[in-house]
Amino acid sequence: MRTTFLACLFLALSTFTYAASEVNPELQQKRWRAYWIAAPGASPQGYGVYHFRKQLHLAEKPGHYRVHVSADNRYQLFVNGTMVSLGPAQSDLLHWNYETVDIAPWLQSGDNTIAATVWNYGTDGPLAQISLRTAFILQGDTQEEAAVNTNPSWLVTEDKGCQALKPTVLGYFVAPYGEVIDMTKAEKGWQLKGYDATGWKPAEPIMAGSPKGFMATDGTGWMLVPSPLPQMERSLQRLSAVRKAEGVRVTKAFLLGKAPITIPPHTRAVILFDNGQNTNAYVHLDFSKGKQASMALTYAESLYDRKTMEKGDRNAVEGKVIFGVKDSIIAAGDEQASYASLNWKTFRYLQLSVETQEEPLVLNDLYGIYTGFPFQRRATFASSDPALAKMFDIGWHTARLCAMETYMDCPYYERLQYLGDTRLQMLVSYYNTGNDTLARKAICDIDNSRLAEGVTEGRYPARGTNVISPFSLMWIGMLHDYYMYRPDSAFVSQHLPGMRQVLSFFMQHTGKDGTLKDLPYWNFMDWVERQRQWKMGVPPKGKDGCSAILDLLLLRAYQWATDLEAHLGNQGMADGYRQRADMLANTIQRKYWDTDKQCYADVSNKKYFSQHAQALAILCGLVKGKQAEQLAECMLRDSTMAEASIYFKYYVNRALAKAGLGGAYLDGLGIWNDYMKLGMTTWGEDSKLMNTRSDCHAWSASPNIELLRTVLGIDTDAPGFAKVRIEPHLGRLTQASGSVPHPLGMIRVAYQKKGKEWSIRIILPKGLHGKFIWKGRETELTPGENELK
Repeated sequence: MRTTFLACLFLALSTFTYAASEVNPELQQKRWRAYWIAAPGASPQGYGVYHFRKQLHLAEKPGHYRVHVSADNRYQLFVNGTMVSLGPAQSDLLHWNYETVDIAPWLQSGDNTIAATVWNYGTDGPLAQISLRTAFILQGDTQEEAAVNTNPSWLVTEDKGCQALKPTVLGYFVAPYGEVIDMTKAEKGWQLKGYDATGWKPAEPIMAGSPKGFMATDGTGWMLVPSPLPQMERSLQRLSAVRKAEGVRVTKAFLLGKAPITIPPHTRAVILFDNGQNTNAYVHLDFSKGKQASMALTYAESLYDRKTMEKGDRNAVEGKVIFGVKDSIIAAGDEQASYASLNWKTFRYLQLSVETQEEPLVLNDLYGIYTGFPFQRRATFASSDPALAKMFDIGWHTARLCAMETYMDCPYYERLQYLGDTRLQMLVSYYNTGNDTLARKAICDIDNSRLAEGVTEGRYPARGTNVISPFSLMWIGMLHDYYMYRPDSAFVSQHLPGMRQVLSFFMQHTGKDGTLKDLPYWNFMDWVERQRQWKMGVPPKGKDGCSAILDLLLLRAYQWATDLEAHLGNQGMADGYRQRADMLANTIQRKYWDTDKQCYADVSNKKYFSQHAQALAILCGLVKGKQAEQLAECMLRDSTMAEASIYFKYYVNRALAKAGLGGAYLDGLGIWNDYMKLGMTTWGEDSKLMNTRSDCHAWSASPNIELLRTVLGIDTDAPGFAKVRIEPHLGRLTQASGSVPHPLGMIRVAYQKKGKEWSIRIILPKGLHGKFIWKGRETELTPGENELK
């Protein structure tokens, strides 16, 4: 079991990974000598938690000892009791990741124990988890490390104390379940040297490991590829407050891990903890004695009003109840015991319920180990409006909680990499961190998801099929974004064949005039409220099966593709997409422009209108100059139009800036301000303030792009961010400053209004040139310090 699963095990994890070029080339070209192994007689696809161990004798402590490790579904790797790797990074069977780690720092001369926990949730597994069967593999990098290769010399046992526990949640839920852990059936100390493994069985070999591309006549199973990711961050996190306590008194010292709590025999106690903000963490509960005591940990982003079942003020707890993912633990009465769940949990509120039997239970400590992709925020933002800085911090925290081994729509309910969400999350990463590692993996993941007909999955990696056709076009937008912000055109070129196949799919569903007709699959665009013609997020279609919004998005994709093909040396392809774009633009203008309302309709009979159509028309350049400004103003003032949700406001705000109304951005932040008034510590899924399903949805974090790009005005002005364009829209602000990471260094700006005059200071990194635009006047910028008035 995991009674020795202490915080130090998590904190000791490496924060690096090895590039594919640093892995022994033989392992990327030939069949591995290590085997995938499993527990004899265990259900291949069923639920199960298994422990593997191997004794390794070394004459002396090695200077290095590199191994490659993976599992299906998940693993934790230990060396002499210390966890050294978690994984594998989520992927699919054709691109199954393995982690590479040098375990030498934890080895010593003499006897060593290499051990692993491997688990498979079977049919109860999260939707994001693709699986073939339960298995584990570990391969030494060279012959020097071959002694640890997985084969029947490894021993294995099934953990009989574990069961899955279905959560009680409100709304669609496909994330990992909770657990029931009976510590009376636990294996104790199995990761450590000196453990008596009597009763353990030799592991059963399934098949040898095979790198991707290796020809195997007996089938390849998992096609192994080096993980492109580092280990996830893990750091100690203390609960901030006790909001309620029944049957026990909880002191501040307990929260700090300095004073235990004793719960007497035959007592029921309930404690509601508040983390202070939403988090992702492995929760650790250290306890003593209390034989047969039952403990339950319930995790929730928000509490619900007992009467209305609304969330309301997220800070309030009176009159509210908790629903959520739950872990249940049965104590064995040990003098020292520790529990940590196999999967990290998302929560702001954590309720601990305890019921003791004949023996008192001592709660020694309760804390979290925060986890997430190891992003480091480098961007800064400050202004004369302190609410904007708070908004900037909340958005960053939201984005961090939605980034792990993939980007995720939400960490609590789904943990799925949806394309529409991911495009915005990637931009947040570029602007706030300058780190493109996870973005590159996302682009590859989605390219790998394409169906034979060309369209991508709407979310990936994930089991089953979920095609959201418009999201395939958003993937082309991701490619174009990467091309403009990252100096790596070779990476983009690798994905042009996939882009062409996506567009080929859409071409199969266009008429002679270029418009899409009866586009198959889910045509989701936005969660629009109070508009019956929008069903399940799908924009209205006319009787002809056509939709202006879908046609406009296709037009934008043609424009992105034209730009990419032309700049990357494929002029013939560029010309073809340009011709299609021109034809479709003419059709849209003729078919959807309403001369009376002076805006674009959603359907050809001019019955419905939306902010979405106007925003996309501006972004596509169908209107320019004064006409674009007028259309943007119409989009803002016409209350009959379907309003964009917090997600699609990103595109609305982009359109405002392009139309010359970037100054209106600060006036359109009402939804974010309202969320802050309700005590939100992360941004919600949609515009249902009182009762949004997910309280943490990174597609709502667009202020972490636009406070830097629109307000401070910092944007790329050439592929690879080779030049910078700075055009601030300061609106009502009297002071604003900040910095944005650039491939060459940091871009820093500071604006200060004194009377009617602005003092402007811009610092560009060495080698970067650009231009500054202020009230229509353009000024050249050079590397180093630029001072303007």
